Amino acid sequence: AINEGINLIAQKFRNILAQKGLESVNSVGQPFDVDLHEAITNIPAPNEEMKGKVVDEVEKGYTLNGKVIRFAKVIVGN
Repeated sequence: AINEGINLIAQKFRNILAQKGLESVNSVGQPFDVDLHEAITNIPAPNEEMKGKVVDEVEKGYTLNGKVIRFAKVIVGN
């Protein structure tokens, strides 16, 4: 019962933030963009298509009304 209550509160909090304009940045598989991403490291790309693209996301990034409030920390394929 406690877990359900905590999950309900967290979900309501996320909904309120989304109504105010908070959005998460979808990074994995997208081309690396310095305006949205912070590269932690480079690794060899698993295939040619992933060169210069985000391979993994270490920490999620967020925007508030179109402005970046936290850059996504990502791993880029080279």
